[in-house]
Amino acid sequence: MAEKETTNSKYQQFKRQPRLPKFALPKRYDLKLKPDLTACKFSGAVDISVDVVSDTKFLVLNAADLSVRANSVHFTSSSNKAFDAVAVELCEEDEILVLEFAESLPIGVGNLSIAFDGTLNDRMKGFYRSVYEHNGEKKNMAVTQFEPADARRCFPCWDEPACKATFKITLEVPSELVALSNMPILEEKVNGNLKTVSYQESPIMSTYLVAVVVGLFDYVEDQTPDGVVVRVYCKVGMVDQGKFALDVAVKTLGIYKEYFALPYSLPKLDMIAIPDFAAGAMENYGLVTYRETALLYDDKHSAAANKQRVATVVAHELAHQWFGNLVTMEWWTHLWLNEGFATWVSYLAADALFPEWQIWTQFTDESTEGLRLDGLSESHPIEVDINHAAEIDEIFDSISYRKGASVIRMLQSYLGAECFQRALASYIKKYACSNAKTEDLWSVLEESSGEPVNKLMNSWTKQKGYPVVSAKLKDQILELEQSHFLLSGSPGDGQWVVPVTLCCGSYDSRKSFLLQAKSEAHDIKELLGASVSKSSSWVKINLDQAGFYRVKYDDDLSARLRHAIEKKYLSTMDRYGILDDSYALSMACQQSLASLLALMGAYKEEIDYTVLSNLISISAKVVRVAADAVPHLLDNIKLFFINLFQYSAGRLGWDPKPGESHLDAMLRGELLTALALFGHEETQKEASRRFSIFLDDRDTPVLPPDLRRAVYVAVMQKVNKSNRSCYDSLLRVYRESDLSQEKTRILGSLGSCQDPEVILEILNFLLSSEVRSQDVVHGLGVSREGREIAWKWLKDNWDQIVKTYGAGFLVTRFISAVVSPFSSCEKAAEVEEFFASRMKPFIARTLKQSIERVLINAKWVHSIQNEENLEDVVTELACRKS
Repeated sequence: MAEKETTNSKYQQFKRQPRLPKFALPKRYDLKLKPDLTACKFSGAVDISVDVVSDTKFLVLNAADLSVRANSVHFTSSSNKAFDAVAVELCEEDEILVLEFAESLPIGVGNLSIAFDGTLNDRMKGFYRSVYEHNGEKKNMAVTQFEPADARRCFPCWDEPACKATFKITLEVPSELVALSNMPILEEKVNGNLKTVSYQESPIMSTYLVAVVVGLFDYVEDQTPDGVVVRVYCKVGMVDQGKFALDVAVKTLGIYKEYFALPYSLPKLDMIAIPDFAAGAMENYGLVTYRETALLYDDKHSAAANKQRVATVVAHELAHQWFGNLVTMEWWTHLWLNEGFATWVSYLAADALFPEWQIWTQFTDESTEGLRLDGLSESHPIEVDINHAAEIDEIFDSISYRKGASVIRMLQSYLGAECFQRALASYIKKYACSNAKTEDLWSVLEESSGEPVNKLMNSWTKQKGYPVVSAKLKDQILELEQSHFLLSGSPGDGQWVVPVTLCCGSYDSRKSFLLQAKSEAHDIKELLGASVSKSSSWVKINLDQAGFYRVKYDDDLSARLRHAIEKKYLSTMDRYGILDDSYALSMACQQSLASLLALMGAYKEEIDYTVLSNLISISAKVVRVAADAVPHLLDNIKLFFINLFQYSAGRLGWDPKPGESHLDAMLRGELLTALALFGHEETQKEASRRFSIFLDDRDTPVLPPDLRRAVYVAVMQKVNKSNRSCYDSLLRVYRESDLSQEKTRILGSLGSCQDPEVILEILNFLLSSEVRSQDVVHGLGVSREGREIAWKWLKDNWDQIVKTYGAGFLVTRFISAVVSPFSSCEKAAEVEEFFASRMKPFIARTLKQSIERVLINAKWVHSIQNEENLEDVVTELACRKS
């Protein structure tokens, strides 16, 4: 047992440090683990080849939630001289293990031996248990999840990305179970009820990529043309649901081999669906772990959106096998190198496999989510300083993933696709089996392209936020001005090197240049060889939304663009961008709600999935803020939106058409969900009719998977304490389904109920044993009528929630989901007061962001209440028929 930490510890020099000391580094781990799936414990031993590089009597490595066995810590030099540890101190707060020896250790490579014990925890991190059912009996499986800094909860190690080493892993497990790790099995010895499984030694890799899974599984298998064996593992009886992901994986490995000019580097690739899994998936080298919803696809019961998610998540995780696993970030400051690139490249692969999905158009959703978070003053730069392990979880957010992916797309657009690909291949080759920083990538790209990449990109990765480019046209002179955009409407102090693209009246005349100053003026005729004297000549800036910034047009240019949208002159991505920028500017009180609604009216004949999906999302948010700001106009605003979506809803109808597109299948459900939420009576009646049929026959064609969420939302809207049959029926469907996608679909629909008492019952159900901890977040989005109840529920259950989830990004979702929808300064103060005595490092950033969102909503409400012509505009729009 490790000694207890003392206040006046002589090891104080090693505490509260962001990084481990560098006087010794690991080269190889020989790790043996024996999990006990009944007692939920494990024992282990590790021999670490350690290179002592400077004079020291100490070894300092990471460990947490482990018991180091007394007298088990030894160091043996290359000359076989033995050194026993004279003191072993586990500093739980800093998650480090300090080993002291009586004399200095010899310089060079030696062997450190440690034996230890631990618990298979229920927090979905470190070495943990997941529960599944087999033949009606509940069983435990053992699973690892080490990113970002939880390998230390499984074995003592140098748990930092730059401390790469090779791993030789041996497991002792029940003989009837499947035991998987990063590498293929080298040897398997059965001894009665137990077997010892040894795996090939891994290539050099970081600790966060080590993986072990032990349980009862089936699998489907295929091979790449190179002979790489690819398998998808899942619970027994669900193996057919792994075939789609398997096909995607095999093809994606080929796409990446060509794109990165380097084949996949391991002899096998296993992908496995885990019932309890905190993230969407994890890119462990050679053994990728997934939530069931992100890997399994059921032809009968999965929706088109589920299919797309499986494809993009698989493509994302396999991109990491190169970008992250082979070339690894040097420290968590550079997390975006992993996640931003994997997000961007996943679209490249999905587009190659499924061109009919128009996935690059859908990429605008990634940019939008990045822009929304980065529009907060409580955002953070893409490259963010990490000073302690507790801070890492909070940067697995839309900045690292979505803004990261968006600035990569912006750079690729600026440099050109071929040049960009060549440079990436050079980067992968140069830093393979090593670590890299952001500036290493810029250096390779700059050398390959001859462009000032470092100067251009530093303004996007080293400072938070982004600009809004304001455009005015006067006497053929286009005036452009950049300023830091904040949703609060407050002035920011950032300045960027902005890649501007624009065209005038036609996509045939376009121009690209860098806006480096605060403002510039251009003669539009000289710039484009085009005149904008005619009222119909429109000017579009940031073509196809390739740049990570907003554009604000003057009234005249805005009117011309609205006309161009109505006449269908603009590309899909440009229609999307104009709408999204206008919404953000309205929220920031830089444009009126009336002007936003007038622009939305120009989309009445829109048919594109991505544009309509964003239009629906914005409509729902406008309804929420209008309910707080101008409740007397709410019915007319809803009527306007119902009329706005009637054209597309009528075109698609309720029933799928033979041979219809994947995008139409996704759009139908979103449109019907919106109509139900806005109170469209015909939609709600038809939903109720189909739900009744479905309850009698779960395989009925009247309720295919793509329609289910819409129908569930519609029937929950009518539920109240005296009319709860639909709620009870939905719970029955939830309990009877063994498909994770169906369960999360139902959880995401329950909160549309408008009765506070039933909402409370729903929220309590989320914390019951019937809902897996990972899935609770799907049910946290409640109706406006349930906001106060949800906030009281969160306060009442906060201690239990923190105890259940511990530190990690899942716990932050409770705060953002429950707090962010409010819209008063008083509520922001109340939230701040509640958490003042409950502050933890892992919720600090999310809490500040959520409170800022409340204050932004409050300011928007106040602005809307003072709009003079809003009522006239809403009345006129509500009277328009589709």
